[in-house]
Amino acid sequence: METLSFPAKSRFLSSTSPQFTKYKLKFSSNFSIPPKPKPPIPLRNISYFAFIKCSAHSHSHSHHHHSHEDDRNHNHLDSDDHDHNHHHHCHGHASCDSTLTKSQQTFLRYAEAAKWTDLANFLRQHLELCCFATALFLAAGACPHLLPKPAAATLQHAFTAVAFPLVGVSASLDAALDIVGGKINIHVLMALAAFASVFMGNALEGGLLLAMFNMAHIAEDYFTSRSMIDVKELKENHPDFALKLDVKNGNNPSFSDMKYHKVPVTGLEVGSYILVKAGESVPVDCEVFQGSSTITVEHLTGEVKPVERKVGDSIPGGARNLDGMMIVKVKKSWKESTLNRIVQLTEEAQQSKPKLQRWLDKFGEQYSRAVIILSAAIALIGPILFKWPLFSTAVCRGSVYRALGLMVAASPCALAVAPLVYATAISACAKKGILLKGGHVLDALSSCRNIAFDKTGTLTTGEFMCKAIEPIHGHVSNNKKQNFMCCVPNCEKEALAVAAAMEKGTTHPIGRAVVDHSIGKDLPPVSVERFENLPGRGLFATISSAEPGFEGGKPLKASIGSVEYITSLFTSDDESRKVKEAVNTSSYGGGFVRAALSVNNKVTLFHFEDKPRVDSFDVINTLQNEGNLRVMMLTGDHELSARRVADAVGIKEYHCSLKPEDKLYHVTKIPRDTGGGLIMVGDGINDAPALAAATVGIVLAERASATAIAVADVLLLQDNISGVPFTVAKSRQTTSLVKQNVALALSSIFLASLTSVLGFIPLWLTVLLHEGGTLLVCLNSIRALNAPTWSWKHDLLQLIHKFKSLLLRFNIDHGTIQPTLL
Repeated sequence: METLSFPAKSRFLSSTSPQFTKYKLKFSSNFSIPPKPKPPIPLRNISYFAFIKCSAHSHSHSHHHHSHEDDRNHNHLDSDDHDHNHHHHCHGHASCDSTLTKSQQTFLRYAEAAKWTDLANFLRQHLELCCFATALFLAAGACPHLLPKPAAATLQHAFTAVAFPLVGVSASLDAALDIVGGKINIHVLMALAAFASVFMGNALEGGLLLAMFNMAHIAEDYFTSRSMIDVKELKENHPDFALKLDVKNGNNPSFSDMKYHKVPVTGLEVGSYILVKAGESVPVDCEVFQGSSTITVEHLTGEVKPVERKVGDSIPGGARNLDGMMIVKVKKSWKESTLNRIVQLTEEAQQSKPKLQRWLDKFGEQYSRAVIILSAAIALIGPILFKWPLFSTAVCRGSVYRALGLMVAASPCALAVAPLVYATAISACAKKGILLKGGHVLDALSSCRNIAFDKTGTLTTGEFMCKAIEPIHGHVSNNKKQNFMCCVPNCEKEALAVAAAMEKGTTHPIGRAVVDHSIGKDLPPVSVERFENLPGRGLFATISSAEPGFEGGKPLKASIGSVEYITSLFTSDDESRKVKEAVNTSSYGGGFVRAALSVNNKVTLFHFEDKPRVDSFDVINTLQNEGNLRVMMLTGDHELSARRVADAVGIKEYHCSLKPEDKLYHVTKIPRDTGGGLIMVGDGINDAPALAAATVGIVLAERASATAIAVADVLLLQDNISGVPFTVAKSRQTTSLVKQNVALALSSIFLASLTSVLGFIPLWLTVLLHEGGTLLVCLNSIRALNAPTWSWKHDLLQLIHKFKSLLLRFNIDHGTIQPTLL
């Protein structure tokens, strides 16, 4: 199959062959049928539905020259900046491996010397020549019906002689190159059929075959390009340079005294300050340090509504600043920024093939060889078994003619383009801010019958608020009736100071809540001398402070984390039991999320409140009722907190007090027990093992760690879970469309092959049926851009509803129904 764009067809070159550099540079101009303008979205997937992976090398140079602005205090750079971009594309009508064989390279040298490649590329670059050739062939076919016989024959031959080279030169080069390389594919089959027609005296029919083949592929490319995601636009709209502020002696930058210089975006360091003006894009993930503005992230996440950003707010890399000027602080390097991750992850998606594509890659060439053998058999055996003449006569079509028809009709064009629906579905998800790591993810999603949600930060907002600090064990008291209440509020301050010092810089939502709660409070200074992170349990550190209450400044062992982790630190079973009893009899009840702090066996309980997301109930309800999924919640929180959230969002099955290894156990066990796959949805904090082990891992990318993003299959760029039902429904819609595509492809191949072999239709009509089936598959694939449906019944109802709407509008336009009656 051809690629999905219309650049110069330089597939005749190997990217490793320096002798063809001049050739490649010479033919690098592009022409295209422009699609409807749309905002840039993450990535245009390279055509991964060709039978044989294509990759010739197209070399393009983009020169970005440094422009000198006349801004005050602007330090100029006196150098030109050149950016050379190398894009790997598959060009030409035939398929090709990543490198050409020695025999192919030798053949190309002779073809280049004969100017064959130059002429082929010239003809490919000019779409109007293909259209002109098609018009000439149609005019030639009409001549016998419009003109007297002598004049009609002369004009028909003249039109054919002019038009055939316009489509035959490139087709012959493609076919010859593939044959030299030992490949048999649709382009070889089509060229053989066309040139065999010439030798049999049917040059007009052979030329019309090639012209219709080319026009059909141009239409396929157009429809396909509309279904793809274009990362090129996103890269071009992203700045290559940033205005970095000069900050000396640790001073904070300000608008009043601002000096800056231009630096490459890839060289920005975390913690540096940059200036973002109105109309510019934010180069990397940042935090607003000074100023405010309205930004849009529609091209990144699909969120149409612009959002206000003020001091302290985060801004993802690639966001567009609509108005105002901001000084922002770099939070992530270019490598880790949102925009770069989008590009990398979606480029990974194009390398990953769905099941159908892998099957086509495996059996495609064998199928083409089988078609040639069967066609040869028809040509040789037809005269013996069915008494057909070898060559066509005025009365009967010959066996060779019928064999050529079979060769064309049975070509797997429509079948090869069937996986286009995957690319279309990936594009539809990307427009909603949902990134999939390849078409295979859609296959896996559609097979899942279970879905598990993490609680904190996934079903809930993850924005904890510390409601209370409660000393529960080991605190000395002057009150004889109680052994821990005397030192309040001093114990609360000391506990908060220790916890905030240990959690400083953490990404965990509970840790952030502790740090936020400590801001503005008069707390004793605490030094952290030794630190250890225990995933799924908590933190351990050695702390010290010169303040009273810290045993004279000597090092103290401190741990903070889950109640189970803190109780496990006590060597005495009796002490551990007492702590558990104190937790269970807490005066604040069990409805809050809890964390415990132990400093030299003095235990303090922190109580946090976390609210369910506003869309959680609707998401769960949709997945259970529309998607017929078994929905459950996996959380490390205690029973009462888990039950409170589960009841609020409508989940009946939940598992609580789970460590990371416990979540991993459930994620691997449930699919074995139920026989269906499992989707794991998390925020990427402490649940990376479960995300990796699940059939499909879905992560909220905004908060997720680099590890979670690496192991997840689906990234939700918007900080909510409303994209989960959309993604699952889209996977089922995609599976349904793939089945429809395969059925349409096989039906068109069978119908065209049967009627051609039986001699009912001429060769050009065989091509029309063949390419019509291919275009029908393309059009059906574009339907994946529509809103997803949960089943074929919903899909059918949607089509009926659209038909009724069109019929109603037609009746209104023609006055059959008055608008007031609606």
